[in-house]
This record gives sequence, structure tokens and C-alpha cells, in this order.
Amino acid sequence: MTEFPDTQSILLKQIQTFENREAWDEFIVLYRPVIYRMARRRGMQESDAHDLVQEVMLRVAKAIEHYVPQPGVRFRHWLRRVTTNTILTAISRTPRDAGIGGTDALEQLRDQSFSPDITGELEQEALRERYLRAAAIVKLDVNDETWQAFELSVLKGLSCAEVATKLRKSIGMVYASRSRVLKRLTAEIQRVEGNNP
Repeated sequence: MTEFPDTQSILLKQIQTFENREAWDEFIVLYRPVIYRMARRRGMQESDAHDLVQEVMLRVAKAIEHYVPQPGVRFRHWLRRVTTNTILTAISRTPRDAGIGGTDALEQLRDQSFSPDITGELEQEALRERYLRAAAIVKLDVNDETWQAFELSVLKGLSCAEVATKLRKSIGMVYASRSRVLKRLTAEIQRVEGNNP
């Protein structure tokens, strides 16, 4: 579960023809937040991060028509490579208005930009995005009290006894709520990932 988001095989086939606007909209909704956050984490300004998302999507649009699945290589690995290369290319460009006679801070910033951990960050951001999408759906499906018990005990790290006291409910209710929400989150993530190429 630490991979770049999976793309359902149906969606992948649909985006191979650029004319399918709905499929592209779905694809962009899935991947834009992941790519954007990664660009921002690499120190890009908001407008530059949005430009980078557009660049990645353009590269994907140009190449997807010729994309041929390879045995044992999932689409998400290909997309991660495209994203990583685009981020590294953008970061490595020297701005035209950069000062001359570099400083130690500038050198450190450039060295950090090429951290080999960028792939790990992409995977972490993708996991976060999957959780956020699933959580938004599950939160609508459970009552407020159940969600609060889950949020306080799992996300905020309070003990079940503390949560029970805070919500004025039994410890059993807190445990049941946590379990119910975690089970629903897992099911929702699996449902969204579906048949993954």
C-alpha cells in the first residue's frame, strides 16, 4: 500500500484515446493532488507546481497512446517514472534571473532537490491521497459519533479510555467504532483500486 495510486484497467484503456474527456477528468482528479503536493514539497511555488502538474499530464497524454503494458510492470510504475523525471527536470532548470556567484545555501538547496528519496515521497503522497479519498466517502456513511471515536483514537492518538470519557460513551463503543471505520476504509480503498494494471 505504499505505491503510487493504481489506475483501473478500464480507465487506462479509456485515456488512451484523448477524446474521452470524462476519463481524462477522472484521471486528473486522481493524480493532480499527488503531483501538486510533491512539487510543493520540492520547494516549488504554487504557480510552478500547477505548471508542473500540467507538464506531467501533457507528457502522459503524448505517451499514453503508445503505452504497452509490460509483464510484471504496472502502469503506476510508468507514471511514477514520468512524474519523477518531470519533477527532477523542473528542479534542475536554472532560473534565468538566478544570482551569480552562488552561495552555500543555494548549493545545499540544489543538492536537496535531487534527493534519491523522491520516489518514496511520491509513494507516501499517493497513499495519503488514497486515504483522503476513502475517508471522505466513509465519513459520509457513518454517524458523527462513530467518526469522532475513530478520529480521536486513531488519527489523534488518544487512548480508547480517553476517547470514551471525552465522548461520554463506553470503551466498547470506541473499539467498535474504530474497527467499523477501519474496515470500511480498507474496503473503500480496495473498491476504488479495483482491477489494477
